[in-house]
Amino acid sequence: MMFNNCSTLKNTVTPSLFEKIQHSPQYKDGKFAGEKKALTMTPVDWVKSSWRFLFEKNGRTPVQQLPIQSVDLSFFNSNRADQLNSTWIGHSSLLINISGYKILADPVFEKKVSVVGPTRFNGEAPLNPDELLRIDLVIISHDHYDHLNKASILQLLPKVNRFLTPLAVGKRLMDWGIPAKKIIQMDWWENFQFDNHLKITATPAQHFSGRGVFDRNKTLWASWVITTPEFNIFYSGDSGYFNGFKKIGERFGPFDMTFLECGAYDKLWHGVHMFPEETVQAHIDLKGNLLHPIHWGTFNLALHPWYDPMQRVEKAAKDNNITIATPIAGQTIEYGTQRTGFNWWDKNMALN
Repeated sequence: MMFNNCSTLKNTVTPSLFEKIQHSPQYKDGKFAGEKKALTMTPVDWVKSSWRFLFEKNGRTPVQQLPIQSVDLSFFNSNRADQLNSTWIGHSSLLINISGYKILADPVFEKKVSVVGPTRFNGEAPLNPDELLRIDLVIISHDHYDHLNKASILQLLPKVNRFLTPLAVGKRLMDWGIPAKKIIQMDWWENFQFDNHLKITATPAQHFSGRGVFDRNKTLWASWVITTPEFNIFYSGDSGYFNGFKKIGERFGPFDMTFLECGAYDKLWHGVHMFPEETVQAHIDLKGNLLHPIHWGTFNLALHPWYDPMQRVEKAAKDNNITIATPIAGQTIEYGTQRTGFNWWDKNMALN
C-alpha cells in the first residue's frame, strides 16, 4: 500500500528520504507532478477509450506470434570496455552492456504484465532470467505494471548489485522484500556514481504513475542517462513529447544511442505517450546517433494497429536521415556495426 498522506509517507521511508521527497521540486500537495499536468483524460474520455478498446477491431494484435529468438548472453556477459550492445526483451525491457557494465532497464519477463493484462505477442520472453549471472544495475523508469513487475524483480534479486528508481518507487521494492541497502531512489537531475567509470543520472519525463485507482502520482517517474568514458546513452521510459528532451540533450548530449518509446499512443492521452514522429524529434533534440524504438510490438495496450509505430517511425527517421535499430525480440544490437535489424514487421503486418 502506498502513501495516502504525509503522515503515512513519513512512517514508511527513512527520515532522510522523507525529507528528500518533501523538498523535491516535483512533489506538491502529497503528489508528484511534472512541468504540466500530462494526463488530462476526462471521465467521458475514459468511457470512450474503454469502449473502443473492448469493441473496436483495428489490427491491435497480430494474427500469429511475432518473431523471436533466444538471447545470446555472450554479448551481455562480455567485459570488454570498448563495447556497447543492447538486447531487446520486448516492450521497454532491455539488457544493456555498456563498457562491460551489465544493466537491465525496466525488466519484465512475465508472459502477462498483470492478471487481467494482455499477453505477449510472441508468447514467452526470449530469456529465462535464471540464466543471467552478475547484474550491476537495474533501472526502473516508473511503477506501471508494464515497466515494474514483481515476479521479475524478485527473480533478479540475488544477482543485482543495485536497483535505481525514481523517488518513492523504491518503497514498492522494499514492500516486496528488496533490501533497502540495494535501492537508490533518485530525483530528477540527480546522479549516482556507481564507480569511477559508470555514472547514471535521473532526468525528467512527461508521464504519470500509479498501480491502482487511489495511488495516482504517489511515486515519481524518470528517464535515465547512462555514461561511461567510452559511451553515453539515454533511456526514456515512458514520456510524452516535451521540451525536457532539448534540456537533456543540451546538458548531457550527444548520445551514442537513444532508447525512446514509440508505441501505445492516442490523441486522448497524447501528453503521456509520443507519436512516432515525435520520437524522432526527441532523438534529434537529444543529439542522438542511433535511435532504438521501444514500448511497442509486445503487448496490446493501445488502439492503433500493432505495426503502426514502426511504419511511422521508420518513415520519419528516413525523412530525417536517422538510423534506427529494429531488432526482433531477443536480438542484440551491436553499436558501431551495420547490424541494426530490418523491417521484419512488414511480413507479419501483411497477414493482418
